[in-house]
Amino acid sequence: MTILGYPIQALVLYFIFYSFLGWLMETCYCSILQRRLVDRGFLYGPVCPIYGAGVTLMILFFTPLKSHLLLFYVTAVVVMTSWEYFVAWVLETTTHVRYWDYSNYRFNIKGRVCLWVALVWGVLSYVVIFWIHPPVERLYESMAPWLVNTLCITLLILLLVDAALTIRHLALVSQLVVKLAAARDEAQVQFSLGKAELGQMLESQSASLRSSYSQQIARLERYSRSFRRKYSNMHLTSRYASLSEDLKATAAAARKELMKKREARKKK
Repeated sequence: MTILGYPIQALVLYFIFYSFLGWLMETCYCSILQRRLVDRGFLYGPVCPIYGAGVTLMILFFTPLKSHLLLFYVTAVVVMTSWEYFVAWVLETTTHVRYWDYSNYRFNIKGRVCLWVALVWGVLSYVVIFWIHPPVERLYESMAPWLVNTLCITLLILLLVDAALTIRHLALVSQLVVKLAAARDEAQVQFSLGKAELGQMLESQSASLRSSYSQQIARLERYSRSFRRKYSNMHLTSRYASLSEDLKATAAAARKELMKKREARKKK
């Protein structure tokens, strides 16, 4: 079976190989910038699927444009930038976590893509298609069919297991983030009710909410530790970014309101 003339086995091996190459490039780049080993990658293994999928798109759709360099470059910029934006949107929507942010750069779109990275995608596409992929393709063609099939099956199984574990991990983190949002909303409701003379009951409720919030934060810390090691600059999306601050402010306002009521009763 083939896709646009490429055997499925070849595309699978290309995807995994370039996912590893992308992980290696990002890890080296970030380690040099931070002067320490920075293990990049969305999955637990040494792969960055966004690069693997991106290069697979290059191989399938950009190769026919090799004789038209300007069209090749413009197409690469548009397609690869759209792919990066789509992946960022999917990750933020499903996990409530932003894994990269270009907000500090000019000409960005919601921090997910920016102009200079888009232009670099065009250059990288040229380097990959004209310089890196030809020897990789020759290496693949020189491999025996049994070796190709064995590598495909083995690497694909490992990748699927890794993806399943990662998705489970992300689901746990996502659930915790939603629970934290619910805790914040509940605290705000309690504060509003407190203005209607809940008195001591509000103080008890606030203590209970703060305790529940602390437990959820501890669980979120444990579940997200491995991701933070890989993405030291990642943060919650704007929808959930102020959970901690909102809840603390609500509790502080509630305590202040209670103190005012107590002082008013003492004066009476």
